[in-house]
Amino acid sequence: MTNLHGNRKIPGWRDIDAEEFRAYVGLLVLSGVYRSKHESTKSLWSEKWGRSIFRATMSQKRFQNISRALRFDDKLSRPQRHVDKMAPFRKVWNMWTHRLEMLFSPDRDLCVDEQLVAFKGRCSFRQYMPKKPAKYGIKIWAACDVKTSYAWRLQVYTGKAAPDRVEVNQGMRVVLDMTEGLQGHVVTCDNFFTSCALADELLKRKMALVGTIRQNKPELPPHLLQAKKREIFSSIFAFTNTHTLVSYIPRRGKNVLLLSTKHRRPDVSKEGKRKPVIIEDYNKCKGGVDNLDKVVGTYSCRRRTNYWPLALFHNVLDVSLYNAYVLWTSIESSWQKRKGHRRRVFIEEVGEMLVNPHIAKRGHLPRSSAAAAVVRFVTTAAAATGHSPIIKCKSRRQCELCKEKRRRVVNTCCKCEKYTCKDHSVTICNNCPI
Repeated sequence: MTNLHGNRKIPGWRDIDAEEFRAYVGLLVLSGVYRSKHESTKSLWSEKWGRSIFRATMSQKRFQNISRALRFDDKLSRPQRHVDKMAPFRKVWNMWTHRLEMLFSPDRDLCVDEQLVAFKGRCSFRQYMPKKPAKYGIKIWAACDVKTSYAWRLQVYTGKAAPDRVEVNQGMRVVLDMTEGLQGHVVTCDNFFTSCALADELLKRKMALVGTIRQNKPELPPHLLQAKKREIFSSIFAFTNTHTLVSYIPRRGKNVLLLSTKHRRPDVSKEGKRKPVIIEDYNKCKGGVDNLDKVVGTYSCRRRTNYWPLALFHNVLDVSLYNAYVLWTSIESSWQKRKGHRRRVFIEEVGEMLVNPHIAKRGHLPRSSAAAAVVRFVTTAAAATGHSPIIKCKSRRQCELCKEKRRRVVNTCCKCEKYTCKDHSVTICNNCPI
């Protein structure tokens, strides 16, 4: 579809093959691991301040053309699928989410929450969520394993099914969709999702529920809703045959209500604030999706775009990289165990292994000496060993000779090993004495 759109819209388009597409994805991955998601493409390819591996892989113009042409469906056939708002990205999304569930079996504790993919362009189902850092974007319902934050099941919220009809019990419908096919798990969610009807339905499916619950639910006993004149750190419990409710006062005038079908005893911690065990278990499990947002944002490959399927594609890459890291460290638990930045090393190696086959087949060397050296290294190593090597890229430091403009560079002096920019260095050949 990318080649189809490129031939239609971009003059002189050269078709992209699978290897070049992997190299393009590898550059996106490397831009994320180098914390360059807000850095311009011109800066990434700059001979002075950029990184040589970008110039060694492909030209800046080719990268920009692929980004412009990247498509996931045929636009001319889209009117036949006008009912589906996700039509431009639906096929890839379904293939990807199906793969996520096949590769991992979640632990006992599961967290269901919402995720926001930042996007401010035109999109018919863009949401405004004032409590999220990005505020505007595409909302995704997510079910994550609490222990590892592995994204097990994801579902894009495309808005109301009918404009003139409000969806009733949306939270209950989402949790049931996110946990379909599971048994024996404990689902943790916030007060948007929690209700007694949801707890009953999960019990029928042999799953337990732990979550905060809103005070406007009609099934709550009146004495649990009273917070006035109650002692701070006090708890009141209510029980049925299958449900446990607790009301906890963390501070004056604040009443926290939780519903659980996992706990059957009024246990309270003896330490400090005397929190009920239900609240302690909820606090341990509630952050599965929030932690996923945090780790994905650390090395995000997201680039600025006005095309919402591309924003979703960047999020797919970010989540896939983290899920792949969880799977790899689960299988190879001793891999790079002594390093505190194992995930950065993993992502960097993934990005380099994606770009190296394309680098090794370049027809001519880049103009930049540093990029040409990378191409020679990859080509020589691939010819000698039969596989692409891992490129050890230098970290960028500030030029130690610049007094006013503190430029960040990767080149060092061959004698004193100080970091120097192009303005404070000279180039000589091997025949001339240093």
